[in-house]
Amino acid sequence: MRRSVRIASWVYALAVYGFIFLPVVVLVLFSLQATSFPIPPFTGPSLRWYDAVLSDVRLTSALVNSLLVASISSATAVTLGFLSAWGFARFVLPGSGLLRGLITLPLTVSYLIIGMGLLVLFNWAGVPKSLLAAGIGHVVINLPLCFAIIYSQMGDHQINIERAARDLGAPEWKVLLLITVPVMAPAIFAGFFLSMTFSWDEFVISFLLTRFDT
Repeated sequence: MRRSVRIASWVYALAVYGFIFLPVVVLVLFSLQATSFPIPPFTGPSLRWYDAVLSDVRLTSALVNSLLVASISSATAVTLGFLSAWGFARFVLPGSGLLRGLITLPLTVSYLIIGMGLLVLFNWAGVPKSLLAAGIGHVVINLPLCFAIIYSQMGDHQINIERAARDLGAPEWKVLLLITVPVMAPAIFAGFFLSMTFSWDEFVISFLLTRFDT
């Protein structure tokens, strides 16, 4: 009976992961197709389309811009999210519940509304459309996500470790960098890579806050 349950569990797990990753595997496989359409039968392997992409200056420039905006905006969002989560978790602040709700509020707002609001704000402030403007927009949508992930992982057991470090004479910045950050590393990395994913996939805000040729 136990062996049957174990086999069924493995079959179920393989089915779930196959359902998730099979489309990606098929896409990668047919990207090596030599013909113009990704349809069976497979006629590869061929690097024809990779060569076409990498030889197109506009596409490679867009790729670099996307990586640049995603990496810098994600690093900024996870840094601000971590500091916000640490402040709310370690200090008693007036109206902290309301403030936490305001930080996470962009998660419930359409990206189109956020993009239009930022566009109006930047036009009023004289900020030109650019990669910087798009990066700021991505920080706005990713900071609440990073805050929610990191704040949810800040427990009381970390407070005891931080208190022990202070008792041994460590200044606050050392406690933060050498104790809190390493302990929270899994949540920090999760927030960063999720932000990278959302930034890479986000189009509306990028389209509204950059010039068309960007």
